[in-house]
Amino acid sequence: MAELKTKPTDEGVTTFLNGVEDIKKRQDCFALLQLMREAAGVEPKMWGDSVVGFGSYHYQYASGREGDWFLTGFSPRKQNLTLYIMAGFDQYEHLLSRLGKYKTGKACLYIKKLEDVDVAVLRELVQQSVEHMRRTNPSA
Repeated sequence: MAELKTKPTDEGVTTFLNGVEDIKKRQDCFALLQLMREAAGVEPKMWGDSVVGFGSYHYQYASGREGDWFLTGFSPRKQNLTLYIMAGFDQYEHLLSRLGKYKTGKACLYIKKLEDVDVAVLRELVQQSVEHMRRTNPSA
């Protein structure tokens, strides 16, 4: 079985974010850092070389594959800010309807810039997702 490449590292979160070239994206990243720190109630860590993650939980699939992952996090990608909402989005339609301009994947929320979304709604989404992950994962 292949080993997961995205793991916590000792790299500095601030150093990583200061390296984001686009000034607006860098400012948005620091705002997300604070929002997620408050919503998750834990300090961030770098996961791999490009993801800022908060907290962790252990998972094990029916196939036997297992590992550790962050409760929530984000990454400044070229096209978007990618936010990881590990609980998924099915139970959050009431929040998504008020969020603003975004796209989703299975557990990824893609936004171009923070001003495209309602930050209070985003904070609530992150907080509810983290609470859900803690309730459903005893190791969180």
